[in-house]
Amino acid sequence: MKAAVIQPKPTVKRKMNTEQLAKIFKALGHPTRIKIVEHLIDINTCVCGEIVDIFPYSQSTISQHLKLLKESGIVCGEVEGPKTYFCVDKTVLNEFKQYIQSFYKDEKTNG
Repeated sequence: MKAAVIQPKPTVKRKMNTEQLAKIFKALGHPTRIKIVEHLIDINTCVCGEIVDIFPYSQSTISQHLKLLKESGIVCGEVEGPKTYFCVDKTVLNEFKQYIQSFYKDEKTNG
Protein backbone atom coordinates (compact mmCIF):
# COMPACT_ATOMS: atom_id res chain seq x y z
CA MET A 1 0.00 0.00 0.00
CA LYS A 2 1.37 3.40 -1.01
CA ALA A 3 1.47 6.30 1.43
CA ALA A 4 -0.74 9.23 0.54
CA VAL A 5 1.08 12.23 -0.81
CA ILE A 6 -0.16 15.48 0.66
CA GLN A 7 0.30 18.49 -1.54
CA PRO A 8 1.16 21.73 0.25
CA LYS A 9 -1.21 24.62 -0.22
CA PRO A 10 -0.04 27.19 -2.73
CA THR A 11 1.80 30.04 -1.09
CA VAL A 12 0.02 33.37 -1.16
CA LYS A 13 2.38 36.28 -1.65
CA ARG A 14 2.33 38.38 1.50
CA LYS A 15 3.43 41.99 1.74
CA MET A 16 4.15 41.80 5.47
CA ASN A 17 6.93 39.71 6.91
CA THR A 18 6.31 37.31 9.78
CA GLU A 19 8.02 39.55 12.35
CA GLN A 20 5.73 42.47 11.55
CA LEU A 21 2.69 40.18 11.59
CA ALA A 22 3.69 38.82 15.00
CA LYS A 23 4.00 42.35 16.36
CA ILE A 24 0.54 43.22 15.06
CA PHE A 25 -1.03 40.10 16.51
CA LYS A 26 0.66 40.82 19.84
CA ALA A 27 -0.50 44.46 19.77
CA LEU A 28 -4.07 43.37 19.09
CA GLY A 29 -3.86 40.74 21.82
CA HIS A 30 -5.13 43.08 24.53
CA PRO A 31 -8.70 44.44 24.75
CA THR A 32 -7.57 47.96 25.64
CA ARG A 33 -5.30 48.18 22.60
CA ILE A 34 -8.12 46.96 20.37
CA LYS A 35 -10.37 49.67 21.85
CA ILE A 36 -7.70 52.31 21.26
CA VAL A 37 -7.36 51.27 17.60
CA GLU A 38 -11.15 51.20 17.18
CA HIS A 39 -11.37 54.68 18.69
CA LEU A 40 -8.67 56.05 16.39
CA ILE A 41 -10.43 54.52 13.38
CA ASP A 42 -13.81 55.91 14.47
CA ILE A 43 -12.60 59.48 14.94
CA ASN A 44 -10.50 59.31 11.76
CA THR A 45 -8.01 61.91 12.99
CA CYS A 46 -4.88 62.18 15.09
CA VAL A 47 -5.18 62.71 18.83
CA CYS A 48 -2.87 63.48 21.69
CA GLY A 49 -3.88 63.46 25.35
CA GLU A 50 -7.56 62.83 24.67
CA ILE A 51 -7.02 59.07 24.69
CA VAL A 52 -6.23 59.20 28.42
CA ASP A 53 -9.53 60.98 29.07
CA ILE A 54 -11.54 58.32 27.24
CA PHE A 55 -10.19 55.23 29.01
CA PRO A 56 -10.20 54.57 32.76
CA TYR A 57 -6.44 54.01 32.90
CA SER A 58 -3.48 56.09 33.96
CA GLN A 59 -1.35 58.07 31.52
CA SER A 60 1.50 55.59 31.93
CA THR A 61 -0.74 52.59 31.14
CA ILE A 62 -2.11 54.24 28.01
CA SER A 63 1.43 55.23 27.01
CA GLN A 64 2.56 51.60 27.26
CA HIS A 65 -0.35 50.46 25.11
CA LEU A 66 0.37 53.17 22.54
CA LYS A 67 4.05 52.22 22.53
CA LEU A 68 3.20 48.62 21.59
CA LEU A 69 0.72 49.76 18.95
CA LYS A 70 3.33 52.10 17.51
CA GLU A 71 6.02 49.39 17.49
CA SER A 72 3.64 47.11 15.58
CA GLY A 73 3.10 49.78 12.95
CA ILE A 74 -0.68 49.95 13.41
CA VAL A 75 -0.41 53.36 15.03
CA CYS A 76 1.99 56.09 14.08
CA GLY A 77 2.98 59.03 16.22
CA GLU A 78 4.16 62.49 15.34
CA VAL A 79 5.86 64.72 17.87
CA GLU A 80 4.91 68.39 17.92
CA GLY A 81 6.70 70.15 20.72
CA PRO A 82 5.82 68.49 24.02
CA LYS A 83 2.90 66.57 22.48
CA THR A 84 2.73 63.39 20.43
CA TYR A 85 -0.20 62.92 18.08
CA PHE A 86 -1.30 59.36 17.36
CA CYS A 87 -3.10 58.12 14.25
CA VAL A 88 -3.94 54.76 12.73
CA ASP A 89 -1.65 53.83 9.85
CA LYS A 90 -4.26 52.82 7.30
CA THR A 91 -1.66 51.35 4.95
CA VAL A 92 -0.51 48.89 7.61
CA LEU A 93 -4.10 48.06 8.56
CA ASN A 94 -5.01 47.44 4.91
CA GLU A 95 -1.99 45.15 4.45
CA PHE A 96 -2.98 43.28 7.61
CA LYS A 97 -6.55 43.02 6.34
CA GLN A 98 -5.29 41.59 3.03
CA TYR A 99 -3.21 39.07 4.95
CA ILE A 100 -6.25 37.91 6.93
CA GLN A 101 -8.42 37.82 3.80
CA SER A 102 -5.83 35.66 2.05
CA PHE A 103 -6.80 32.82 4.40
CA TYR A 104 -10.33 32.98 3.07
CA LYS A 105 -9.08 33.00 -0.51
CA ASP A 106 -6.99 29.90 0.26
CA GLU A 107 -10.06 28.28 1.77
CA LYS A 108 -12.16 28.94 -1.33
CA THR A 109 -9.54 27.60 -3.74
CA ASN A 110 -8.61 24.57 -1.64
CA GLY A 111 -11.87 23.83 0.16
